[in-house]
Amino acid sequence: MFDAYKTLNFTRRAALDEGALQKAYAAHSRAAHPDHGGDESRAAEVNAAYEILRATDKRLKHLLELAAPVDAKQWRTVPIDEGMMSLFSELGAALEASAKFIDRKLKAQTALSKALLANEEMQQRESLERIGFELDRRRKEMEAELPGLDASMDWKQLGVLQAKFAYLAKWQTQVRESLLALM
Repeated sequence: MFDAYKTLNFTRRAALDEGALQKAYAAHSRAAHPDHGGDESRAAEVNAAYEILRATDKRLKHLLELAAPVDAKQWRTVPIDEGMMSLFSELGAALEASAKFIDRKLKAQTALSKALLANEEMQQRESLERIGFELDRRRKEMEAELPGLDASMDWKQLGVLQAKFAYLAKWQTQVRESLLALM
């Protein structure tokens, strides 16, 4: 099984220093590059390892696959807490409102009808950006928990956090896509 930690010479951990990860990636990437005596398959492996380790949700999933006991690897539903559910509901409403607005904007034919939508467009952007900032705040909050999990290696809690990180990553992508569609 592919081990991204081994590829970049990192100890298997939930928390990684981003600066150290970037330095390791740069060094391994240079060494693996065909211009420096490496080969394309090694370069692709280094790139894949970096992509896995830099995204917290992917890193935790990878760590669980590599090192967790069998019972911790088994799929189970992960209930999201009230705060995450509230954020999800707010996100859903904002995404729906944005989609409806984008549809109206695309149907606007005249310069006047487009100009009349400018204020609402700004409100849609502000709403999505506010949610985006909250998603980022939650992600940082959860990342602060990772060093403690490295110390305890609570696999069940790690699985719950991995699922929450996956939710946040998906929601952040949806917010970015909606903001781009508003342009």
